[in-house]
Amino acid sequence: MEPADGVAPDGCGTDLFQSLLGPGVLARLEARTPPLLALAVAIVAVSTSAILARWSAADAVVLAFYRVLLTTLLIAPFVFTRYRGEFDAFGPRDLLIAGLTGAALAVHFSAYFESLEWTSVAASVTLVQSQPVFVALGAALFLSERIGLRKAAGISVAIVGIVAMSASEFVSGAAIAGSQPLFGNALAVLGALMAAIYVLVGRSLRQRVALVPYVMVVYSACALTLLVVALFQDLQLTGYPTREWLIFLGMAVGPGIFGHTVINWALEHVESSVVSVSLLGEPVGATLLGVALLAEVPGVATVAGGAVVLFGIYITSTARA
Repeated sequence: MEPADGVAPDGCGTDLFQSLLGPGVLARLEARTPPLLALAVAIVAVSTSAILARWSAADAVVLAFYRVLLTTLLIAPFVFTRYRGEFDAFGPRDLLIAGLTGAALAVHFSAYFESLEWTSVAASVTLVQSQPVFVALGAALFLSERIGLRKAAGISVAIVGIVAMSASEFVSGAAIAGSQPLFGNALAVLGALMAAIYVLVGRSLRQRVALVPYVMVVYSACALTLLVVALFQDLQLTGYPTREWLIFLGMAVGPGIFGHTVINWALEHVESSVVSVSLLGEPVGATLLGVALLAEVPGVATVAGGAVVLFGIYITSTARA
């Protein structure tokens, strides 16, 4: 079963677990692990992404670069020993598509992490999670897919929530973290838009290329894009203290491996609509972690606007074409 549109912007599925653990170990692990429990663990894992990004002192581009790079390095040894021959499926056009997909993923991470410097965790994570709305719109505009009444209603509700959340913070003139919440919210929406482009552009390529080689090529393109941007902006890439390297590694292992990888594994065992809806728990989890670990309590307007956005995403994610 393929990941549903907008479910997870990065990560692998069961194929990756097979490459890491072997089919025998995987079978025993799957038999002993309730999918819903694994999904709950994954939601907690991805919810830590915003907190780790807020704790990091590195530039957003550098943080995104090391998250993708370390994730790639963690799975590369296993991938190239088990899937080496499958990389032959990539043609020149496929590599171009993978490069564009990786570039979109790079902008997604950079915009998301940078948004956390200017707006609250609650607003940033909620707006970034609105990517299913943009996937539905993009599919209708560029792939001639029908939206349907329910999905159109969900998109409309989510957009109203996004506007309401940003307008309320703009009028109040203050944010829990950062001095320009409207700018931070715009960056978060840009992150959601880039995640949608990642899904839409990569869809055709995933029909011809196996999941693990696809992810490796896209991750490599993403890391290369971020590296070029970091070098162009003369950002610091080395000389970080141990604490910062632990944050980089935590981003790769937590939200990367135990988060999105497990989410995609759950898609093999749970309906995609259930997984899509469960991802609405990420903004809730990130907000609660922000309260507990950052003493960051969102305002009433942010909570109300975020609830409208999440409701719109729920309607969109559960609508059938």
